[in-house]
Amino acid sequence: MKEIWRNGIGQDSHRFVLEDDGEGKRLMLGGVLFPNEPALEGNSDADVVLHALCNAISSVTGVRILGSLADRLCAQGITDSTVYLREALHTLDPAHNPSGRLYELMGIAVSIEAKRPHLAKNIEAMRIRLAQLCKLEVGDVGVTATSGEGLTDFGRGLGVAAIVSVSIR
Repeated sequence: MKEIWRNGIGQDSHRFVLEDDGEGKRLMLGGVLFPNEPALEGNSDADVVLHALCNAISSVTGVRILGSLADRLCAQGITDSTVYLREALHTLDPAHNPSGRLYELMGIAVSIEAKRPHLAKNIEAMRIRLAQLCKLEVGDVGVTATSGEGLTDFGRGLGVAAIVSVSIR
């Protein structure tokens, strides 16, 4: 049987909560907690990296995770984006996607745009956490960050955006 490779891409972005609206929320990026930083708006934990990863997987499998399954989970009080990612990874199984194909996640590339928080010191922690969540080697996960030179709202510090590409066999 011929080996088929697919590439998926996903994007997500959220603005920071206003100081008086963020009670109890914490900033999560790539499954990593950023203490003492403002949280992002959203019904869930608003982890833009995990949401973009879910969208990238959805672009390959054709199964909508965010906007459908995640909304139902959120309504049940499940706001942890690692649960949404687990559901997205589940769709790689042939019994859970419309094509009936077995997909294998081989690599992840993440690009984050944000003026804040300063991401450089946490990039390795995000790579490790993403590898753990996706059952990959750390070397199969790349994470980069940019401030975008302040040209967008994310580069001006109003929120965080992430673009994720996945390689799937």
